[in-house]
Amino acid sequence: MIKALHHVQLAAPKGSEPLMRAFYTETLGLHEVEKPPELAKRGGVWFRGDGVEIHIGIEDDFRPAKKAHPAFLVDELPDGTVDELFPGYRRVYVFDPVGNRIELLQPV
Repeated sequence: MIKALHHVQLAAPKGSEPLMRAFYTETLGLHEVEKPPELAKRGGVWFRGDGVEIHIGIEDDFRPAKKAHPAFLVDELPDGTVDELFPGYRRVYVFDPVGNRIELLQPV
């Protein structure tokens, strides 16, 4: 039934959009896309890259995802503790500005 993954949604606290913009555009290299007007009223921000879309939604009782995470394939890993426990990949975990866990995978 499933054809493809359309997007991943992560939560963030109210007012964190500027921090999220900086991280997801400058650090991860995605670009911001305009939210539909009715959804824009809720706050948050959306990002897109080649085959990747991330929606950041505002959550009143926000708690960062510490275990659950999206995982992205990258050409190069940022500085950090790299492990090779995932066969065929080098990986590193980073956290966005509000504490959501992000896994970056580099094929070996």
